[in-house]
Amino acid sequence: MTDLSTTYATHGSGWGRLALRILLFTLLGLFALFYLMPLFVMLTTSLKSLEEIRTGSLLDFPRQVTFEAWKTAWSGACTGIQCEGLRPYFWNSVVLAIPAVAISTMLGAVNGYVIAQWKFKGANMIFSLMLFGCFIPFQVVLLPMARMLGLMGLAGSIPGLIFVHVIYGIGFTTLFFRNYYVTVPQELVKAAKVDGAGFFRIFWSIFLPLSLPIIVVTVIWQFTQIWNDFLFGVSFSQAGTQPVTVALNNIVNSTTGVKEYNVDMAAAIIAALPTLLVYVVAGKYFIRGLTAGSVKG
Repeated sequence: MTDLSTTYATHGSGWGRLALRILLFTLLGLFALFYLMPLFVMLTTSLKSLEEIRTGSLLDFPRQVTFEAWKTAWSGACTGIQCEGLRPYFWNSVVLAIPAVAISTMLGAVNGYVIAQWKFKGANMIFSLMLFGCFIPFQVVLLPMARMLGLMGLAGSIPGLIFVHVIYGIGFTTLFFRNYYVTVPQELVKAAKVDGAGFFRIFWSIFLPLSLPIIVVTVIWQFTQIWNDFLFGVSFSQAGTQPVTVALNNIVNSTTGVKEYNVDMAAAIIAALPTLLVYVVAGKYFIRGLTAGSVKG
């Protein structure tokens, strides 16, 4: 009797866990479908002709797949005053994002290393001020930054935009690296000092090799912020130096001729592809890196 009750209890709990798991995955699947529905509509609309968009439903698959909207969004089509596509602005964003991410990440790593491991008078105050800078709204710095760029001769240029994003991102990158570096044992630093290692030798030989998780976090964060930025791009750029987000806004809000929804959707997907690819490739390392510095400090 005891064996039967034990077997029943074991199988009963097993079936209960299985049912709970099925319910959980069903709910997660429904949430994923709901969340991905806008992307599905964008993708299918970009593959339709204008006539099919007018006569069909947004949720229908394309009756005849065409990539003309993608070609127009990328290369442009001279209709009225609109001739340029996203291509030159896309490469502007690439030229802008890569150095801005690299510089702000390196500066954040050095700042975080100094604040976390090299105690000096005023270190906490400096870190508090940099942390405060993370919460300053974009709009507050527009006029001072425009004045500064003008004095430096960088107004309306891609180097000027790189400078803006590096300055605005230092607070975040410093915060990430500082919280990660406080978890590194002090014994490593003391042992390196005993062996005669100096400031930069300890950083390059000990801290930087341990920094891959937080570097991934910082790169993903900074790249996403810089690539998706519109306010700085529209405020501090001019014709020829505008990033892809400004060009996307110009295409979507163009009022010349017939509204081409398929071109708008294709342009939006093209503009979003780099950040989407970054999260697909390195998304799992993002959460892992964020939690790596949460044990201490």
